[in-house]
Amino acid sequence: MNKISIYLLVALCSTAAAFAQVDRSKYPEPGPAPQINIGEPATFTLPNGLNVFVVENHKLPRVTYSLVLDRDPLFEGDKAGITSLMGDMLLGGTTGRSKDELDEAIDRIGARIGASSTSANASSLKKYNGQLLELFADVLFNPSFPQAELDKLKKQTISGLAAAKDDPNSIVGVVRNAAMYGKDHPYGETETEKTVENIQVEDIKNYYNTYFKPNISYLAIVGDITVDEAKRLVDKYFANWQKGEVPKHEWPAPKTPQGNKVVLANRTASAQSIINVGYPFDLKPNDPDVIAASVVSRVLGGGSSGRLFLNLREDKGYTYGAYGGISPGKLTATINTNASVSTAVTDSATQEFIHELKRLSEKTITQDELDLAKAALAGSFGRSLEQPSTIASFAINTELQKLPNDYYKNYLKNLDAITLDQINDIASKYVRGDNLQITVVGKTDDFADKMARFGDVQFYTVTGDPEVKVEITDASITAEGVIAKYIEAIGGPEKLKAVKTLKSVIEAEIQGMAISIEQLVDKDKGIAVQNTKMGGQVLSKVLITKDKVNITAQGQPQELPAEAAKAYQILLDIFPELTYGEKGASLELDGITKVNDEDAYKVKITQGSISTVDYFSIASGLKLKSESELSGETTIAQYGTYGGIQFPETITIVNKMMPMPLKAVTKEVVINGEISAEELK
Repeated sequence: MNKISIYLLVALCSTAAAFAQVDRSKYPEPGPAPQINIGEPATFTLPNGLNVFVVENHKLPRVTYSLVLDRDPLFEGDKAGITSLMGDMLLGGTTGRSKDELDEAIDRIGARIGASSTSANASSLKKYNGQLLELFADVLFNPSFPQAELDKLKKQTISGLAAAKDDPNSIVGVVRNAAMYGKDHPYGETETEKTVENIQVEDIKNYYNTYFKPNISYLAIVGDITVDEAKRLVDKYFANWQKGEVPKHEWPAPKTPQGNKVVLANRTASAQSIINVGYPFDLKPNDPDVIAASVVSRVLGGGSSGRLFLNLREDKGYTYGAYGGISPGKLTATINTNASVSTAVTDSATQEFIHELKRLSEKTITQDELDLAKAALAGSFGRSLEQPSTIASFAINTELQKLPNDYYKNYLKNLDAITLDQINDIASKYVRGDNLQITVVGKTDDFADKMARFGDVQFYTVTGDPEVKVEITDASITAEGVIAKYIEAIGGPEKLKAVKTLKSVIEAEIQGMAISIEQLVDKDKGIAVQNTKMGGQVLSKVLITKDKVNITAQGQPQELPAEAAKAYQILLDIFPELTYGEKGASLELDGITKVNDEDAYKVKITQGSISTVDYFSIASGLKLKSESELSGETTIAQYGTYGGIQFPETITIVNKMMPMPLKAVTKEVVINGEISAEELK
């Protein structure tokens, strides 16, 4: 046997022996936590108070600048939205460059510059460092705050707020925060169309002049740069930034509910309920328990392996996903858990949230759960180190949150050292299954009575205000009477019954494009047509008869299921309120509430499986709003008179078929005009 054969034989034997010694029925034991070599920042402070951190990283020829302002939370009141607009206003142009010129200069060097009310950042290749800092300094210290930019941003913000009104997840956040903190607290106030409209350029300038100061600021520089270079550049571009006294603001921490508080916000158009269960407590970001608390958070609801997900989705099938966790904070920490579930199981799902919180508090975390949570957090931490911006945020965060200097360097070691007993003690310390705030947005009329078993039930509007619903004690006021008053208000029963044909056209704008909806109804023939047009082209056509409803879009016809068809077939009556009695509709008067600051009767109408909630002005008798799961929400701002009958003239339509609310204006109403057979095809 030659030497090569001998070597091969020895190698094969060694390999076989090694394989023979491995027990593949067991997972390999984890090794020790790796040492994290995060660059130690060099630090210095300018005479104006600006704190600077420099982390050299010469692997890539890039430099990143991250600026953070450390101010207290602000209450913006009737001008809520200033801080939301601040970042875009900073980038809206400078005294020497228009916004277009600024954007072009940034693009020319392949740089990125961003800003918010409390931060700003910039990055580029090392070779463009000088140009980048010149642009960054121009943005930071020479903003022009143009009126045209503010007008554009306000319009965009108001459009976004309108869309958020139809987003149950946005609504539950608004309601939860208002109920937990109060609307007179920075964490509980809400931007509205009105508060955004109130914002003027002078308000933006006042914020900038008051809070944009170097003595509350931290600048982290990370990348292909030396400390000497950084000192020279910072001195050149930031030394003239004038310091100043910045106001302090103190806010009370929210109080823990005494007993469970159930906050319900009714949204008739909702097909599902959004549930949020949680509470505030005290856990500062620099508390020694924070890393262990993040492990508890992961076990509770940090993904598909979390207890909430495994219970509400995998076991019960109530939802597509249930999540939650612990968020430390300087003022207050919170536990938040949430899921979207079908209306019918709202109370059952709520019970499971409470069950999982209570179970976690009883020291039930297993070793497998601990190991899985540790691995997930370690992996996430490791991936974050791939971004240079992470190193900058570590440096600033260490100072802002008063963390130990070696907090991030030893993060994995400290995470790995957590034992099962320790994690269960932490869970027992911070997690509980009582004194909770349970917030639900959905069709609450269907389950409000079932939620009382969880605690004190309070009703809120979708804008986060306590709902003021007045019970009606006058027996002479009935749902039938409210409907009769409405019929009289729009023209009277005789005029309405005389309408045999109706043609109406409303127009709206979607993303700058005009859209029109034409409605044709021939009551005697029992046919209605609804055409949606854009640019003269028919986008969709709905043909409605008492037997069926067909929708044609892009040349493809489709017959609607019977249940969905019913929402369209109501159009055949032209004025369906006239036929409630003969068609056996069930009417229920559900008190008095506010609609657009106007007192209104709330009336529930049920026809078979179709339920609608209409709101009628007490003063005028006119319908102010209509809600249903099938057709969404329609709000009427103004009426116009056509042929002696009042029709909605300015309306807002919100439903799940549209990406944002549709604000429409009536352009044409023709009563008892001729409608050809061709038009009704």
